[in-house]
Amino acid sequence: MAPTFDVINVVVADMGKSLAFYRRLGLDIPADADGEPHVECSFPGGLRLCWDTVETIASFNPGFTMPTGEGRIGLAFRCDSPAEVDSVYADLVGAGYTSELEPFDAFWGQRYATVLDPDHNGVDLYCPNAA
Repeated sequence: MAPTFDVINVVVADMGKSLAFYRRLGLDIPADADGEPHVECSFPGGLRLCWDTVETIASFNPGFTMPTGEGRIGLAFRCDSPAEVDSVYADLVGAGYTSELEPFDAFWGQRYATVLDPDHNGVDLYCPNAA
């Protein structure tokens, strides 16, 4: 039997700040999770997105140090329309999150934008452009 892809894990410097970002994207994460060392969000089909604090990882991997530099992971959220890409992007940037790419009509046929989460991971927003 082959292993099953099950989890995407994000190591975070500040759990509350990170979860606030992903809540703005519509993920159902309880408000009382902000102080937890490990948080999970499950999706249809069983895939999970998990967050761990640096301290949690270091508790079982004593040599762990947070990687430096931006873009350690990339996530993408599909939107229903080009207008939704623009709206979600505007909401996140308006809330103080950093824009990496303003919404644009990509040559590969998508409306596309990128916002950085609090740990500077790129989070893409996209949808197919109408033909």
